[in-house]
Amino acid sequence: MEREGYAVIIAGDGEAGLICAAKTPVDLVILDIMLPGIDGFEVCRRMRAKSAETPIIMLTARDTDIDKVVGLEMGADDYLTKPFNPRELVARVRAVLRRADAAREPAKTILGNVTIDLGGRRVLKDDQEVHLTMKEFELLAFLAAHHGQALSRAQILEQVWGYDFPGDTRTVDVHVRQVRRKLGDDCPLKTVWGYGYKCEE
Repeated sequence: MEREGYAVIIAGDGEAGLICAAKTPVDLVILDIMLPGIDGFEVCRRMRAKSAETPIIMLTARDTDIDKVVGLEMGADDYLTKPFNPRELVARVRAVLRRADAAREPAKTILGNVTIDLGGRRVLKDDQEVHLTMKEFELLAFLAAHHGQALSRAQILEQVWGYDFPGDTRTVDVHVRQVRRKLGDDCPLKTVWGYGYKCEE
């Protein structure tokens, strides 16, 4: 993990692991099940009682389905059995951290008088709901997620409509026009001439 650029704190048993977790906030815990003293299942349970947010990857030589189920039910985010390829562990760490970052993203984005409710998939202007089509909403949400960044029409088309969408970049212009019409002067979508669009208040 250190070779991949991560700072690592090591604890030799379950009790020490719980003390480390209580003293030092960490982004992720890699937890062995077969530990001296308190086993990994109990460590996981106690960590989860304190925090539901810190991701936990469990490592074990026990590869039975029941052990995996118990580990996941205790609150582990992923499970890797020994022997394992260190590269696979690094890949899983990165994947779990990406999911954790995504889960911590705000459920709402506020841009001036416009609120994008990502969880509810709706847009409010001055606290009044504005009805957007699915693609209009996805376009606005995508640009808002890259606030201040100029994105080309091709990038927007690829990310919002998908690689296989058969239309051309004029589709983006049409949908931007529709969003602007519905949001009026409060619309946060700005044209980057000769290139694409960006979102900013």
